[in-house]
Amino acid sequence: MTTPQILSVCVLTGMMLLFIWGKFRYDVTAVIALLAAIGLGLVKPEDAFSGFSDDIVVIVASALVISGAVQRSGVIERMLRVVQKYVTRLPSQLMVLCASVGFASALVKNIGALAMLMPAAFQMAKRSKSSPSALLMPMSFASLLGGLMTLVGTSPNIIVSRVREDMTGTPFRMFDYLPVGLGLTLMGLVFLRFGYRLLPGDRRAAPTMGEALDIQDYVTEARVAERSEAVGETIAAFVARHGHDVTVTQVLRAGIRTTPWRELELRAGDVLILGGAPDTLEQVIAGDGLELEGHDRAQPQGSEHDEVGVIEAVLGADSVLVGQTAGRMLLQARYGVNLIAISRRGERLTRRLANTVLCPGDVVVLQGPLGLLPERLRMLGCLPLAERSLRLGNARKGLLPLAVLAVAMAATASGLVPVAVAFFAAAAVVILTGSLPVRDAYSHIEWPILVMLGALIPVSDTLRTTGMSDIIGVWLAQTAASLPVWGAVGLILVAAMAVTPFLNNAATVLVMAPIAATFAGDLGYRPEAFLMATAVGAGCDFLTPIGHQCNTLVMGPGGYRFGDYARLGAPLSVLVLLLGTPLILWVWPVH
Repeated sequence: MTTPQILSVCVLTGMMLLFIWGKFRYDVTAVIALLAAIGLGLVKPEDAFSGFSDDIVVIVASALVISGAVQRSGVIERMLRVVQKYVTRLPSQLMVLCASVGFASALVKNIGALAMLMPAAFQMAKRSKSSPSALLMPMSFASLLGGLMTLVGTSPNIIVSRVREDMTGTPFRMFDYLPVGLGLTLMGLVFLRFGYRLLPGDRRAAPTMGEALDIQDYVTEARVAERSEAVGETIAAFVARHGHDVTVTQVLRAGIRTTPWRELELRAGDVLILGGAPDTLEQVIAGDGLELEGHDRAQPQGSEHDEVGVIEAVLGADSVLVGQTAGRMLLQARYGVNLIAISRRGERLTRRLANTVLCPGDVVVLQGPLGLLPERLRMLGCLPLAERSLRLGNARKGLLPLAVLAVAMAATASGLVPVAVAFFAAAAVVILTGSLPVRDAYSHIEWPILVMLGALIPVSDTLRTTGMSDIIGVWLAQTAASLPVWGAVGLILVAAMAVTPFLNNAATVLVMAPIAATFAGDLGYRPEAFLMATAVGAGCDFLTPIGHQCNTLVMGPGGYRFGDYARLGAPLSVLVLLLGTPLILWVWPVH
């Protein structure tokens, strides 16, 4: 080996050791590795930042934005209402989510299926009072296994199909992958059902300051619209349908206060005084088609180009609102803001918001143009709380984000546009249509993950630029020549698994598939089994967060560390090897 090749292996080995050690955060470790590669001359200075323009960075960022829009749409929440009645325990939730994302990945791009179902994982974890980390990594692994079932499920399948066509004149067809992929997927689902316990139970995404100051007992009011799902429903049924997470403290009918007894039947036009957490209130109001009350129906004042948002603030002792009511102060007319919720520690509020006398220490939710809200808070004597993503009072676009995602996945499956372009366009559309405000879009992107990817891509590419990948290929061919056929197929599968974290799955197939096919020809074997082993190995990176974008996508939201992937992924990789090798040879005989 030459000196650059040795240095490349040393840098990658040192980087992996730093990841496992965990002394530095993963993005810092990636930056250290990039600087080392530049300093040793392995990466040219002009290529140092080429990773930030790589497709995988665009795909991951765009998928996070789309996932945020799907979550905000409320569609997943409505779909889960039916499922949650029967699926309440974590193992059952895990099976439903993993099976859904696995089989969906057979028909659409696996990262798209994962992005679509990630919001459901957060909802189910909240319902079962468990950490989302118990669900997200198993879902990612299930999406990788599901992608093995069809031609369009994952990029390696498409590439090996082309290699087979070049060699034999016949490509792999859409469902030629199904017997092997389905067997591995079913095995993986059974393993994940029990194996999730290998994950540490304390992993959570780093909390923001806003979450540390989380207020959970807001009161707001909403009007029952004509076509609302709540019309004709009793209060008891209304509360039960929402999992008893919301309370009805008062009902106003034709301006007259009515006792909210359990069997009271709701009518169109009723005004409900609702209590609960902001997310719950937002889900109830948007999901049931209620109309937010508590303020004038006119739009908040400001330029038509101003983005309307909400902010939490606490009333100081000298606030002009202390001792006043929102109705008396005419907040919308005088200040251009709407009062849409109030929280008062140790007290359940039952009066209408406009008639509630405000006190020092009350936490309020104000709606208005984001550009004007800081100035209005100062004028009112309110102190803003740390920012968090409150959606109460914001419009939701229902099925639009899912429709946009479906179009993007259909475009990639048909080959009309590359995955990166389709997902980037989809992210842009959900922002332009208002499905996700711009500020929320940026907050959904896990920036440390993108920094890690952008820094690691040129470092990993040093295996190819120094010629080290060619040496690995020659060594594999020499070693496999002395093995029985099952050992040769297993070696190709293991090698593809091992190389994928450094070259990404598509690059792994481009390097490994010609080697595997040539090797099969030299020994007089048919190439299909070796090509299939290459595709399976390249599509099954369960050991790191960097070999496949699905693993990267869940790293930040799940709060995972680099070493967490091997805890669950290493035994799954062994099972794929033990089952995959005989399954491949059974479906694709070498003679």
